[in-house]
Amino acid sequence: MTASMTGFARYSTESGGQSLVWEIRSVNHRHLDLRIQLPDSLRVLETEARSVLQQSLGRGRVDAVLRLETDPAVDEIRFDRARAKVLIKTLREIDQMMVNGARVPALDVLLWPGILQRDEPVDVDALRSPALKGLEAVIDGLRAMRQAEGEALRQTLETRLDSFAELVRQMRGRRVDVLEAQRERLRSRIAELDLALDAQRLEQEVALLAQRLDVDEELDRLDGHIAAMREILARNEPVGRRLDFLMQEFNREANTLGSKSHDLETTRVAMEMKVLTEQMREQIQNIE
Repeated sequence: MTASMTGFARYSTESGGQSLVWEIRSVNHRHLDLRIQLPDSLRVLETEARSVLQQSLGRGRVDAVLRLETDPAVDEIRFDRARAKVLIKTLREIDQMMVNGARVPALDVLLWPGILQRDEPVDVDALRSPALKGLEAVIDGLRAMRQAEGEALRQTLETRLDSFAELVRQMRGRRVDVLEAQRERLRSRIAELDLALDAQRLEQEVALLAQRLDVDEELDRLDGHIAAMREILARNEPVGRRLDFLMQEFNREANTLGSKSHDLETTRVAMEMKVLTEQMREQIQNIE
């Protein structure tokens, strides 16, 4: 199934009176770019978390954040009294050394590193399993959202392909009319210049003109590209890179058709092809 690279998911689980809350979001990127944020007490899990993400996702810029939350009902603010007394004593000594010492607020004392101790020591071994299982669960949520978005992109691309195939059909159906129009234009030009040109020579000139205007190969290749794109969109694997390369081929053929155009309608069709190609290319940038 075609998957987008854009998505968001959130998952929360309880363990030992604490909540492990995962949030993960992703956007399009050429490669897999992982950014993992863990609480300091659980930073030892980063390598395992990165491995899980690498095995589950192919492309995209992914931000994965884990928050460790304690139930406010059982939360308790603690501080190191002995360390606080030493700090206050030192501050008083400094205050006496100053000409106009400023009183230090109690909050500033609490903010000194090591004074305020809000959390109990974290048992990493006890939280490792629920944290990693929570990560797998939030990845499942992200992938579900990316697949839903990818399905919408696939349907849009199929619609664009239908429009592109119709343009190919139109251009293929006008080949005879375009050549006949060029034949008449050549005859009119010869008549204006009052040139003596026998029928055989005229047909030779028309044949040369037909070679220059021949777009059969380009149209055949575009039919092949359309069929290949439909087949790729039906695959159950990451297809973004293949589609991106294929868009280059679509654009190349559309440019060639435009360069061979000798009438306004053919030019218009070639321009419509280029517009559709660019629209599809922009949408493909979000596909994994």
